[in-house]
Amino acid sequence: MLSDFMIRRAGASDGEAVGEIHAESWTVAYESFFAPEFFARAVAQRRGKWHAVLAAGEDTVLLASKDGRPLAFAYFGGSPSRPGAAEIFGFYNHPAGWGTGVAVALMAATIPALREDGFRHAHLWTLRDTPQARRFYAKTGFTESGEHRRHDFGDGVLVDQVEYEATF
Repeated sequence: MLSDFMIRRAGASDGEAVGEIHAESWTVAYESFFAPEFFARAVAQRRGKWHAVLAAGEDTVLLASKDGRPLAFAYFGGSPSRPGAAEIFGFYNHPAGWGTGVAVALMAATIPALREDGFRHAHLWTLRDTPQARRFYAKTGFTESGEHRRHDFGDGVLVDQVEYEATF
C-alpha cells in the first residue's frame, strides 16, 4: 500500500476492472485522434481484451485501487525491441482517478516491480500530442530518448509517438 492506494498484481479475475480503466481512459484522452467508427471498436476491444491477457499471465499488470475501487493499471514485460530491458506497454488511469495521486503511487510501485522482475532499464511509447501524459512520465523519472515513431493502432492512420526511458 502506498499512501491511500492499494497496489497489487492483477489476476485473471481482474479483467473487467482493467478493461474499464483502459476503455474509460481511452475515451477521454484519445477520442480526438481517431475516426468515430474506428474509435468505438478500439474502445470496445480495450474493454474486452483483459480477461484473456490476464489469464495468459505472460506479462505483469499492477492494479491500483482506492477504497476498493480500481483506478489505474500498469502493464509491462520484457521489451520485444530491446533485449534485457522492460517495456511499459500500457499505463492507464481512469478519469475518476485523475488528480488523486493514484498514477504517481502506481509508478512508484511499478519501478520496484520492474527491478524485482530483473529489469534495470525500461522504455515506453506515448502519443506525441498528449502533454498531460508526457508531463507525467517526466515527473516520474522518465526522459525522452530522442526516438520517435509513427504507429498504426489498426485504422491505417499513423499517429506520432515519442519514446521515454528510465534506468533504475
